[in-house]
Amino acid sequence: MPKKSFEELYQDILHRKIRLKEPLPPEYDPHHLDCLLHPGEHGPVFYTESCQSCEREQERACLNSCIFDAIYEGPEGGLQIDPEKCAGCGACVDACEAHKLSESRDILPAMQAVRKSGQPAYALIAPAFLGQFSEQVTPGQLRNAFKALGFDGMVETALFADVLTMKEALEFDHQVKGEGDFQLTSCCCPVWIAMIRKVYPELMSHVPGAVSPMIACGRVVKKLHPGAVTVFVGPCIAKKSEAREPDVAGAVDYVLTFQEVQDIFRAADIYPERLPEAKKEHSSRAGRIYARSGGVSEAVTETIRQLRPEGGVQLKAEQADGVPACRELLKRIQNGEAAANFFEGMGCKGGCVGGPKAILDRTEGRENVNAYGEEAPYKTPLENPYVIKLMKWLDFGTVEELLEESELFVRHF
Repeated sequence: MPKKSFEELYQDILHRKIRLKEPLPPEYDPHHLDCLLHPGEHGPVFYTESCQSCEREQERACLNSCIFDAIYEGPEGGLQIDPEKCAGCGACVDACEAHKLSESRDILPAMQAVRKSGQPAYALIAPAFLGQFSEQVTPGQLRNAFKALGFDGMVETALFADVLTMKEALEFDHQVKGEGDFQLTSCCCPVWIAMIRKVYPELMSHVPGAVSPMIACGRVVKKLHPGAVTVFVGPCIAKKSEAREPDVAGAVDYVLTFQEVQDIFRAADIYPERLPEAKKEHSSRAGRIYARSGGVSEAVTETIRQLRPEGGVQLKAEQADGVPACRELLKRIQNGEAAANFFEGMGCKGGCVGGPKAILDRTEGRENVNAYGEEAPYKTPLENPYVIKLMKWLDFGTVEELLEESELFVRHF
């Protein structure tokens, strides 16, 4: 029998486990099988086969593409990935013309936990979700699609982007007092944060200690529903790495990409566009536009205007998206060549809508995000009654308490 590829194994497992529930045949590569059954024991990106074909250093495109020094030559000469260093940016996957690299696939353990744990399970959906599965699918229909898979509900992490917008606005007002002061954001992009931490650590003092909307959402769901299974769904491979970082681990149990969820829907014969509506609108425009580049800056700017209508230090934003642009921006900040006081970085071109596992083209994704933002009944988190209600549930007496230490919204780098 000819040897099957990793992708063929993945599709076969989906078909057997989710639809037919047949046992797996024994002839698959044990390494491939282990990567799919136990993704937590591997990095967010891994080699699907031994890579010894690039004999000369200059031909090792995967190694040369990694700014985190996560790829190295093993004792037997083949290239390997250090899961502790890998940020999951996916640059090496794109660079490898031999197609010997793959991102982690977490479908099997995630769906097993959702269906067999006996605990409530929630899908935490990234703000870039609109239109990803079909242009005809509404947020309410997608909510029912997740329920058909066995989830108890779907939560839009844009609501928690609202909360973190207030936190970042307060941090700016508190920290940026005059010339030379600046703030580095965005907390929502793990590649940007990893780049600062690992490549430009001297700039970390300008990064507010805020968790991402994904982590905030997971922590709050587990606080309100102890023991709940939390599964983040988005366009990003790097979120798989972020969810495992020691200071935030436990908030999100599994991370699935949009493409993984689309694969699950197809394998399970679930068609979200055919399902009834289950409409809920909890997020403001500010939280929804986090999904595209410039969205965080725009959200924080408008929130600051509402927080202090009397004026103060004006926020002057500069953005970069894509790893090369982010790196160039950080170099200019490091050299004192940047004039802004609020810097937003996104590891993917276009922001999250340009994520490596988005289904839509980033231009169409951006248009959908903007349209969904304009449909929001509230423009900023300060206008959003659900944010106020959530803060009361969590025992925050005032908005200003977001600046204080809290296990929910603060991280310790």
